[in-house]
Amino acid sequence: MNRDDLVRLRKARDRMDREYAEPLDVGALAATALMSPGHFQRSFREAYGETPYGYLMTRRVERAKVLLRRGDLSVTEVCMAVGCTSLGSFSARFTQLVGETPSAYRARSHEDSAVIPPCFARKYTRPRRASQGGPP
Repeated sequence: MNRDDLVRLRKARDRMDREYAEPLDVGALAATALMSPGHFQRSFREAYGETPYGYLMTRRVERAKVLLRRGDLSVTEVCMAVGCTSLGSFSARFTQLVGETPSAYRARSHEDSAVIPPCFARKYTRPRRASQGGPP
């Protein structure tokens, strides 16, 4: 993959990082990268090791964990706040990445992570799929 493709892919990835709560589809992200949707999906997976959808959902789950730890929003409110429109799909992906349901995650104590500096907390709490060394 050439440098120009990587630069364009990074723009699309950065957009997902910034606009994770917005309705983003492959066509819009491909347009950001100045690629066709098929080429964008293949190139993104080659460059980052996961699909654009997988990356976006990981960002959404990562943000959802922060909101659930606060405890002032319901699971449904958190689902909508991070850009998911289906509570079932959100819950399934959250459980896959985190290893427990959003409700269980929200209900348990998070005092242990309160003393961790934010820069380390992001790395410690980042969702990982089982193939990436995280929970199943």
